[in-house]
Amino acid sequence: MSFTVIHYLIVAIGVLLIILGIVAALRQERKKLVMPMILSTVLISSLIVTIGIAAAEKYTKKVKLVKVDDRRYLSQEKISYFGLVKNVGKFPVKKVYLSIKLVNGGHATGRVKGPNYYKPSGFFDMFNGGLGKLNKPQTIEKEFVVARNLGPGEVAPFRVTFDYPGYFRNTAHFIKVYAH
Repeated sequence: MSFTVIHYLIVAIGVLLIILGIVAALRQERKKLVMPMILSTVLISSLIVTIGIAAAEKYTKKVKLVKVDDRRYLSQEKISYFGLVKNVGKFPVKKVYLSIKLVNGGHATGRVKGPNYYKPSGFFDMFNGGLGKLNKPQTIEKEFVVARNLGPGEVAPFRVTFDYPGYFRNTAHFIKVYAH
């Protein structure tokens, strides 16, 4: 996570709240309440800082896919995605992640057929996972780091390749990009 001015401001406010809470607790006339007040102040300030940093991460690190294309290599049973990602925010981004989800056949499109859900089973499945029978997953999710240290307004090319199951038909592709 790369900190921006906003992140440092949130941490400074949290530290200031802790200091003010400790000073107020030490001025307390009833000494039994000093430790609970300090503990409460630290917990509440920590919660405020955590929520603030999470919100700052969401709204300061903005990236988008400018262009994306795919190519399937049938002879190697692989698929390749390539394109461009752009930092559309006003702050630098340390890492840009590309998330790809492939869904076989009718699962995403609503055209569900029997073979899409078929999983071989039998008596020996209870003991040894079917004695070598393979379960064919119908959904594949992959995540890749496609850019690092992307400044405001910068564009970076990417290319990712991974195995593509030969039994997938009419595949739905869900692609999203996000930053940290």
